[in-house]
Amino acid sequence: MSYLNECLKTMVDNDASDFYLIAGEAPIMRVYGTLQRMPSDHALDDAFITGIANSVFKEHDLETLRKERSLDFAITLGEGVPGGPWRLRGNAYYQKNGLNVVFRLIPAHVPTLESLGLPANLEKLTKHNHGLVLCTGQAGCGKTSTVAALLDIINSRSPVHIITVEDPIEYLFTNKQALVNQRQVGRDVESFALALKGALREDPDVIFVGELRDLETISLAVTAAETGHLVFGTLHTNSAAKAVDRLIDAFPFDQQAQIRTMISESLRGVIAQQLIARKDGKGRVAAVEVLVNTTSVANLIRDGKTYQIAMSMQTGKKEGMCTMDDSLLDLFNKGIISKEDAESRSINTDPYKHASSQPSGFR
Repeated sequence: MSYLNECLKTMVDNDASDFYLIAGEAPIMRVYGTLQRMPSDHALDDAFITGIANSVFKEHDLETLRKERSLDFAITLGEGVPGGPWRLRGNAYYQKNGLNVVFRLIPAHVPTLESLGLPANLEKLTKHNHGLVLCTGQAGCGKTSTVAALLDIINSRSPVHIITVEDPIEYLFTNKQALVNQRQVGRDVESFALALKGALREDPDVIFVGELRDLETISLAVTAAETGHLVFGTLHTNSAAKAVDRLIDAFPFDQQAQIRTMISESLRGVIAQQLIARKDGKGRVAAVEVLVNTTSVANLIRDGKTYQIAMSMQTGKKEGMCTMDDSLLDLFNKGIISKEDAESRSINTDPYKHASSQPSGFR
């Protein structure tokens, strides 16, 4: 455990988001999206990493790891480490040289929209009493943190019952105005789908589904949103429109017309995000696309014209909508991200063709 605490301290000191124990390699950490070796030239072997796993995982987790050769986990470490104890989530898995373990640092406190650098108007998505709110983006882009911030707004404001279903549980909530129950797939319930089926009989007002990963889970989430629950869910797509397509495409073709209608009525909004290195080297910043389900957007979803959603987002800024291109351009104009990063992640690169690497408004 002391070795892990040393790695954790190095990670905290360097503001790293992840660290890796790789059989046959010295420990590695990820700092602002880039891999760096920790200050050690000692390569770790399988026996050493296995010993660490035996010291931190419970017996049922070790049995899962031995049987399935992979394990998702969340643990608390770091007594005595500055800012600790710290919660970490990660995955243990086998590869050709032996056991590997990847840890991701989870802040001790549930974040706020402000601390995440997210638009304050996202709070509006928490004021619905039913419907579906999606948060989407690639792995590691902060989707769970965004949803946690939104859930904590509800927790601080409303005397409601919140159920989260996660794999594994990341942020630990304390009850404020709300009652919050958190279930971990694999430990408390067998699957997301079974947890959702149970949740519908557990009198929740708000449900968070850690990942909408299969047809049954998506179908149950949409049904819950239609039957008086506010449902938050995450997906792995790179835009708001593709998140809607992903839900619809999960269903058989002969059911897609019906599900388009259901989603057009139940969807409240989509947040698509990505993390980009700050130009000053002091961390990463979120670029955020926001889709609000207005009447015009709902009509596009119902008519199978999701490819036109981006155009509606351009004209829907008064409703709080923002395209990813606009978010990237705003971050560039403020001097927060580089021209190269903004241009490489944008669909429309015209604003950068004649732009200086340092925008005129930068101070």
